[in-house]
Amino acid sequence: MLCWLVLLLLPLLPLLLLLLPAVALHRCLGASLARLASLQQQVAWGALGWAATWQRYRLEQSTRHAARSQHQALARCLRGARRAPGGSTDMSTFRNLLPLTKPSQAPEEQNGGQEQLPASSQYPQEAALQATVLGVAALGQAHPATMSPGATARVTPASPWPCPLPWLGPILGQAGPPGAEDPRALLLAALRSPGLRALEARTATELLDVFSGLEAAGQELVEAIAAGDPGAPLPGRAAEVRAALERGPRGLALQLWPQLQVVVTLDAGGQAEAAAALRALWCHGLAFFSPAYAASGGLLALNLWPDQPQGIYLLPPGIPFVELLPAKHGALEDDSRTLLLAEAQQGEEYELVLTTHASLTRCRLGDVIQVVGAHNQCPVVRLGQALSVRGEVTSERLFSQALGRAVVQWPGAKLLDHCCVESSILDSSEGSALHYEVFLELRGLRNLSEENRNKLDLCLQDASPHYKFLRFRGSVGPSHVHLVARGAFSALRAALAARLSSSAPPAMPRVLRHRQLAQLLQRRLLS
Repeated sequence: MLCWLVLLLLPLLPLLLLLLPAVALHRCLGASLARLASLQQQVAWGALGWAATWQRYRLEQSTRHAARSQHQALARCLRGARRAPGGSTDMSTFRNLLPLTKPSQAPEEQNGGQEQLPASSQYPQEAALQATVLGVAALGQAHPATMSPGATARVTPASPWPCPLPWLGPILGQAGPPGAEDPRALLLAALRSPGLRALEARTATELLDVFSGLEAAGQELVEAIAAGDPGAPLPGRAAEVRAALERGPRGLALQLWPQLQVVVTLDAGGQAEAAAALRALWCHGLAFFSPAYAASGGLLALNLWPDQPQGIYLLPPGIPFVELLPAKHGALEDDSRTLLLAEAQQGEEYELVLTTHASLTRCRLGDVIQVVGAHNQCPVVRLGQALSVRGEVTSERLFSQALGRAVVQWPGAKLLDHCCVESSILDSSEGSALHYEVFLELRGLRNLSEENRNKLDLCLQDASPHYKFLRFRGSVGPSHVHLVARGAFSALRAALAARLSSSAPPAMPRVLRHRQLAQLLQRRLLS
């Protein structure tokens, strides 16, 4: 009952904060605008502290009794779908009557080219509110300076915070015009603010596009800054931005904003390469923070530890309902035996299985987690995606490590993005064994010798004994490496976003299952 009271009262907070300056002006006519802004922020901070305390209490209660909480979540999913298999929420009955499916199980022709993921028009309100409130509170504790007025700028139309709460505006100290949605206007507002402490974008891949666009349109943006708003030209700031751009991409963010501390993005899967590219070049020397891990079925995990250099997440026992499919020795076990969150073992890897209240499809997402700890009875994990050609499971972490070792052997190359396609999708096997078709977007290199291309397959064999075994048997052929032109992955992300009806940001898949998407990259080959 108290939970619903909280949800009902929270929407009233924006009205309180809007009325606050008027009340203060009426009582204290001599008060300065700065004092009023400070008072508004204090009230917002008080509201955040109260909301965060309540959300932490709810999280503690659910994670201490994870099995019970998951059964309650399953019952809610079944009620939302208006049916329960066999009239029971028993896990064995649930598993037996609802077999696992994969996102790519249905052919493109049958599903109209749409991704077969559990659909949801928006994040469940309770989960989104919890992720946002706890995320903002954690960020404020780790980086207090980011909460001062004008210290934060968002450079993409969508926010990384799952639940839009207007009363958080004074806390986050957003710079720039309120409510702006034009990407160019958002970027210009950020560039005009040299004192930023935090930079926000919906995902790392979208932020990568922002920095790439900044380099391409640098002169035009500098001229716009010099012209300034009507009656407020900023020639000095324009000169600073021009000088930063001329020094090149490495550390560009800190050159533009010397006091910047943290980059805030939402991890939606497949973001590792984009985040690594940002860390290596444009955002070198900065911390990264994602408040949650999102998939098209909803928010799967919370990040309560912003001080961790590589994000770790807590898998809570709410909606969507999550099961764990063990992956051992590089191959998935019998999929009839999934585990609940409380049964996860530290050090083991599992594939996530998702069921939402919108459907009773038990969907294997292709996301593989590694359990690195526990919070009460729930696992603390690192997340990634999995590659599979012949039933083997090569985690995104393992593949990225192998790819990274290959890239460092290519002189002058910096990896920006990648994905793989099973050769049968593109009809490229020509009677030979199935293999990976690997598409790479590199900076500093436009061609590769055959010797360098083969280094990726050798690194994969060194990283994965199971892959090496399949290569030795001839079940899997050598990986084929292709370089794509700049902008190819931006076009792929746009195509993915157009396919999904969910409001969740599109995950960047590391294995493409649909020919049309693979051909989109194929049409943009450099070599």
